[in-house]
Amino acid sequence: MIRYASGIFLILAILFSSCESNFNLGGGPVYDNAANLAIDSAKIAEYLKTADYDSLYRIHDSRGVVVIIQEEGTGSRPSSGNTVHANYTGMLLDGTVFDTNLEAVAKEHDIFVEDRDYRISSFPLLAGNQGGPIPGFTIGFTRMRSGSKGVIIIPSPYGYQDQEMDRIPANSVLVFEVDFLGFD
Repeated sequence: MIRYASGIFLILAILFSSCESNFNLGGGPVYDNAANLAIDSAKIAEYLKTADYDSLYRIHDSRGVVVIIQEEGTGSRPSSGNTVHANYTGMLLDGTVFDTNLEAVAKEHDIFVEDRDYRISSFPLLAGNQGGPIPGFTIGFTRMRSGSKGVIIIPSPYGYQDQEMDRIPANSVLVFEVDFLGFD
């Protein structure tokens, strides 16, 4: 009996170890960060060739996030764990606005929601993906000084990855125009 159970265990172990490694336990493919980052980096480079942003300087983070500083703030930089206060407008590379906390911008782009409270957005900066904002926000805001205005361009691995969100297709590069008001 023990030999029989050992044999079955060995067969199952061989079968499971030979399964393709790019599938997760939920049955779907595993998100390929490196491949999507390479694709998005090319899209961002092409976008920046024609994007008309006045800037003091640009920060190309090693993870692929680009921060364009348009007005330099005089405050310090936040770190993971701080709560950031900002106004923002989020859009796709083609200029389609998908979200904002500014009522006038929402109305202008036909995304106004009657029951939404349009006010300064406050959110925690968290290391990794711990249920807070998308990781690209933490990367971008930690590179800016409080009081700055700028643009944060976020490749899909640090955005919503392959998840479709309301008005955001899967694997989208996100562009956020931000007014960084301060942090706690």
